[in-house]
Amino acid sequence: MEYLVVAVVVALVLVGGLVAFLAPRRRRAAQPPLGQRPGVDYVPGVGDDAAQSVDTPTRDLDTMPLPEDAVVEGAELLPPPLERPEPAAGRLVRLRSRLARSQSTLGRGLLGLLSRERLDEETWQEIEDTLLTADLGVAPSRELVERLQTRVRVEGIADPAAARALLREELVALVDPSLDRSLQTDRHADRPAVVLVVGVNGTGKTTTVGKLARVLVAEDRDVVLAAADTFRAAAADQLTTWGDRVGVPTVRGPEGSDPASVAFDAVRAGTEQEADVVLIDTAGRLQTKVGLMDELGKVKRVVEKQGAVDEVLLVLDATTGQNGMVQARVFREVVDVSGIVLTKLDGTAKGGIVVAVQRELGVPVKLVGLGEGADDLAPFDPEAFVDGLLGTS
Repeated sequence: MEYLVVAVVVALVLVGGLVAFLAPRRRRAAQPPLGQRPGVDYVPGVGDDAAQSVDTPTRDLDTMPLPEDAVVEGAELLPPPLERPEPAAGRLVRLRSRLARSQSTLGRGLLGLLSRERLDEETWQEIEDTLLTADLGVAPSRELVERLQTRVRVEGIADPAAARALLREELVALVDPSLDRSLQTDRHADRPAVVLVVGVNGTGKTTTVGKLARVLVAEDRDVVLAAADTFRAAAADQLTTWGDRVGVPTVRGPEGSDPASVAFDAVRAGTEQEADVVLIDTAGRLQTKVGLMDELGKVKRVVEKQGAVDEVLLVLDATTGQNGMVQARVFREVVDVSGIVLTKLDGTAKGGIVVAVQRELGVPVKLVGLGEGADDLAPFDPEAFVDGLLGTS
């Protein structure tokens, strides 16, 4: 009996093993032939993987359609659009308003003193001190006080409006609207006008050249820039960037090359291209370095072999105040300055520096910079400047 039970158990185990062995084989035999796709050629079952048709055509990058604005390999990249500078005439109102915000303290102080009921010697001394604080200079300050004293004694001051009118009239006369402030940038019959821009390091000279190019482009002038500051690598790159923004070419040489040679080549290129104006940016010169000042004189002499230099603009930082007078004297002796460009006049600068530098050099302020914007350089207008000093926007 026991043998029978053992035999039955063994038989059951063998039958169970045989079933377990044959079941997977039946399942594998039930799978579709190779190449059939679940979900495509037959209904997929549990355990089937999703499959993509092997016959589905694929597209690579060469056959993919490109967007309309896509860059095609081998095609020339288009340069960015040129900027159109703001006309100089449209800048004056904005610059006068900005000057009024930064310089109105001087105007309010003078008007407050002049509007007092009694103008005694102490008050007049306060007026003179206020003018000196504004960097007007000793001689111009005394001259203005004497003229005001005389007119007050003769005409009298009835109210603050009369004081403002009187002060405005005398300040405009002191700035001297009769000076010729036009830039000599008209093309000659056979060559372009040449403008030499000089100044010490840090006055914003290269930036001024770039901004002046924008002023001229706004007047439809053809301009060529000369990067004759060859001792500072960034200067040529900076000037080239300014020119590229408005479509103006820049002539430059290797770093450390002869500045006079670069300036000469630029004038020659301007003549060949029939340009209207060539603007020459020179290296910043410290007035104590005689050798560098002599080199600046050399630049001017070499350029003049092709024709006279029409304009020599000295760039001064208005925030330096009376220290700028020393610079002005030295540059006048070396290159015969014909006009002044005052930069940073909207900062901590004292407005009286305009009068002081004109008296020192005997040449007019022709351009002023009142901000960091690309179009923040404008022709100097005496009446607009005085209105700014008095806080009239």
